[in-house]
Amino acid sequence: MGTTRITARELFDQLQDKLVLRWLGGQKGGNREIDAGDTNARRPSLAGYLNVIYPNKVQILGSEELAWLDSLEPQPRAGAIQKIIRARPLALVITKNQSCPEDLRGAANESDTPLWVSNKRGHELLNFISYHLALTLAPSVTLHGVFMELYSIGVLITGEAGSGKSELALELLSRGHRLVADDAPEFTQVAPDVLDGACPELLQDLLEVRGLGVLNIREMFGDTAVKRSKYLRLIVHLTKPMNEPNPHGYERLIGDSGTRNVLDLEVPLITLPVMPGRNLAVLTEAATRLHILRTKGIDPAAIFIARHSNLLQRRTP
Repeated sequence: MGTTRITARELFDQLQDKLVLRWLGGQKGGNREIDAGDTNARRPSLAGYLNVIYPNKVQILGSEELAWLDSLEPQPRAGAIQKIIRARPLALVITKNQSCPEDLRGAANESDTPLWVSNKRGHELLNFISYHLALTLAPSVTLHGVFMELYSIGVLITGEAGSGKSELALELLSRGHRLVADDAPEFTQVAPDVLDGACPELLQDLLEVRGLGVLNIREMFGDTAVKRSKYLRLIVHLTKPMNEPNPHGYERLIGDSGTRNVLDLEVPLITLPVMPGRNLAVLTEAATRLHILRTKGIDPAAIFIARHSNLLQRRTP
């Protein structure tokens, strides 16, 4: 898991069409960048209206901010502009196609501070830029496995090489489920308790199956067989059975369940032994249904244990 970062040029290119951005000054500052570490221990936000005390990474200048600058005497005005520039924002953005003060444009050019203008209102710029930066700089990790949508929830199928992940995914596709990503799904923490999984552009729509090679799932099964992204809710881990005694007692009641830590979030995990004669597609569907029941507060094992306890109590003299 590496450090996620973005440059002013990348941000401009990604939002230029949506926000109708134009570059007014500081074009040489396109390589100015921020990364996720810049915001971990700082009070400023990623984007916000002009703030010279706790500068935002992207400073938005609306009508009120420009009016405030115009209200200053020449010397305090120059000091305020220099204070804005010294904070080294990723960019300054003027709203509603307002005229840019020449002294601000000159300071941006002199310091190579990106200066943009948009025809959008301030709150639109704030919402779009904040969301885009938060998503881009969010913690992310690539996991090995096949990520699918089963019964409307995201399920990551993991296991050692040769455990049958791709064959299982192919069987699940034939049963009407959907592929998100094969081999290297990327997961991003988009909220404190939410991991969003997506497929790298290079691998989109593709599934590699031993003996068949690379399959284009969209072409083979249709557009409805693939999905762009999905929240990760469950991990199903395929494992080869070891030469150990069969589970008994309580373990047989609750199954092999646990959690896996992904980006400091505990994701429910169910382990399925791979053995001849076992229908892994049916077992994976059942594991997913079981997880859905548990999220609703319905635990079949707990219900059975409660029934058994009640029966013993009734039989006890």
